[in-house]
Amino acid sequence: MSKLEEQQLQYILSSLQNIQYGSVVITVHNGEITQVDTTEKKRFPLLKSHTAKAK
Repeated sequence: MSKLEEQQLQYILSSLQNIQYGSVVITVHNGEITQVDTTEKKRFPLLKSHTAKAK
């Protein structure tokens, strides 16, 4: 494994370890990783006072 491939793998593993909700998208062109996109989502618990219907 080349140094570049090892760096890419470490980056991908780090992205996966640091995300709780979301996605990691790996873009490959001609068998080479060219881009890694990470989309993180933050979820907040619903509060009962905010879920009641307005009168």
